[in-house]
Order: sequence, then C-alpha cells, then structure tokens
Amino acid sequence: MDEKNYLSIGEVLGLLLDEFPDVTISKIRFLESQGLIEPERTPSGYRKFSTAEIDRLRFILREQRENYLPLKVIRNRLEGDTSDGMIRPYEDTNPRGIRNVTPASHPAASKTIPQTASKPRGRQAERDNTSSLNRDELLQEATIDEAVLKQLVGAGLVTPRIVGDMEMFSVLDREIVEVGAKFVELGIDVRHLKAWKHSAEREMALFEQRIIPFLRQRNPAARQQALELLNDFIELGEQLRASLMAAAAKPYVEGM
Repeated sequence: MDEKNYLSIGEVLGLLLDEFPDVTISKIRFLESQGLIEPERTPSGYRKFSTAEIDRLRFILREQRENYLPLKVIRNRLEGDTSDGMIRPYEDTNPRGIRNVTPASHPAASKTIPQTASKPRGRQAERDNTSSLNRDELLQEATIDEAVLKQLVGAGLVTPRIVGDMEMFSVLDREIVEVGAKFVELGIDVRHLKAWKHSAEREMALFEQRIIPFLRQRNPAARQQALELLNDFIELGEQLRASLMAAAAKPYVEGM
C-alpha cells in the first residue's frame, strides 16, 4: 500500500468517532497492548494504520458493542477459531469484510501481549522527534549505565522498536531515560517510576474527553484547536503538579 494511504492514530480516531463515539486514543492503544491490532511504525516510532488494520479495529469495536464479547473470544475469532459455537453476522458486523484480513498473515494473530508503552504527546509533538537512536547511541548520548537502561525498558518506561537485530529509541525515549537515570542515581528504584507513567496515562485519558469533540469535526482548524488545547492542558498539569509538590514538601522545608 502507498504511504499516503496510511493514517495516523489521530486520523483513525477521527474516522471512527461517528460510529463509535466512546472510542479514544487510549482505547486504541489498549487494544494494541493486548495484541489485537498491530499498526506499523514510522522510522521515528509513530503508529500508521493501513485500511486492513482499520477494518480489523472496526470489527473489534463492533463485536464489543453489539455482541458484548470479551477480548479473548474476539481474539479467537480474529485467529479463525470458531470453537465458541457462536455465529457472527460478518456481513453486518463488518461490511468491509473481516475475511479480507487473513488471520494467519496478520502480525497480531500469533502474538501474546506485547510490551508496548504508550507515550502521551503535547508540546512533545513540537520537538524534533523524527530521529532514532540505536542502543549504543542512546547509552552514549544519555551517558547512563546499560543496566539502568535494561531496568527502564523492563519496567515499561520506554519500549524500543526492533529493526532487524537492533533496538531503536526515539528522542523522547532518550529524555525519559535521562530523567529516569537521575532518579536512580538519587536512590529511587526503577519500579517506583512506573507511578509517573500511570499518572501521565490517566491525565491523558482525562484530557481526551475535552479534545475529542474537536477531533469529531474532522477539519484542519478543529484539529489545530485540539492540539492547542492539549498543549494548554499539559502545561497546566505541569504547573499544578509542581504546586502540589511544593505544598506537600512545605512541612519538611519549614522544619529545616
């Protein structure tokens, strides 16, 4: 398929909102984390969805909404297993034809749950995040110990893309690694850093509720307004977090 026929995750969200008003980017990422879909990635790590992948996503969402099927059963159906004894109205459930997506050839069909980390993007989207670093380059530029990088990857703070036999990291990954390594130097165990990741994901789920109405309009001006609103939310979140931390630290500061 030609590159121009691929859609970004934001474009896919806009495409699905009319039929699935409750769908969010977090929901799409969750389905990816469960191995039900596997969009391709650009060299800089951005998701890109083919028509077949969007059809597969529509099928999953319809099965959840219309037949209340758990993900395990939906996975079996996508893999061609009809042992649940249920008859699916494929032509109604998926008018573009789930049978057009060959289960055996789909990357997600034979995979267990992959370790994918979703990374929220606000002002980060305006940074130069088009470059990629291999493991050696990341270790050199971030000046961290390889053991610490292994721990950060294992904890899901960053997730490298596998290209051949190489692990590739984005510029944003490098920033996360650098900050994470400084926490480790100050005696904070890597496993505790996951709290920041979960907090960021919860914040993004909250912000999505405000920006989705703009994305539903599916026009450039509304999309730009959604990005600006998201940027404002992220900046306000950083300010509020800093103020709350200062308030929490006040008893210690005053007592010194």
